[in-house]
Amino acid sequence: MAQLSSQRATSHRSPRSAEFIVTLRDAADEVLMVQYQNGDARAFEVLLGRHQKPVFNFILRFVRRRDIAEDLLQETFLRVIKGAANYKQQAKFTTWLYTIARNLCVDQSRRAKHRKHPSLDQPMSKSDDAGTLMDVLPGKSTGSDRQTINKQMLSTIEEAVASLSDEQREVFIMREFLDMPFKEIAAVVGVPENTVKSRMRYALEKLRAALDEYKDLAKVAPG
Repeated sequence: MAQLSSQRATSHRSPRSAEFIVTLRDAADEVLMVQYQNGDARAFEVLLGRHQKPVFNFILRFVRRRDIAEDLLQETFLRVIKGAANYKQQAKFTTWLYTIARNLCVDQSRRAKHRKHPSLDQPMSKSDDAGTLMDVLPGKSTGSDRQTINKQMLSTIEEAVASLSDEQREVFIMREFLDMPFKEIAAVVGVPENTVKSRMRYALEKLRAALDEYKDLAKVAPG
């Protein structure tokens, strides 16, 4: 992100006192964006430091290619810079930020893929409460084969997540790895909250099916 930092620094100036920096680091994202709108480059630096890594991890899990993820991360924050004047403080910053990142990922995926996905809106269960990744994983297995089983299981999880459609995967990533509430995910994705919940259930059903064999192994493992 060196190029991004240099580009941003040329167009903004800010105070440099240590007290001012500490105050900024404690400020809410939305306050920092307003500060940046007012020409404070340090406010953007704090936002960048705060969100660069989680946004990159989100993009990388979505596109599954580091080189592409790095490019999309750069473009995400460039769009934050370009769109800063239009940001409204009443909007949650992370919702706005991940909407930008998510839209870039979707555009990239559409360019790379030509296959169609089935509809994901059909509920998979009567409950609105989708589980977490811990509900998908089997309990800890014991014995000499545990390390081998865990490696195989992690590989299976990665393959299962990668096999999810873009719509399922983005919801799963935001819920599991970013710990976003369903309401915020719905705002990022641009669909009703119930649709987000059904997509999450659909993803979890697939992951549970992929991990069934490891649940059986965990049950028979010696205690």
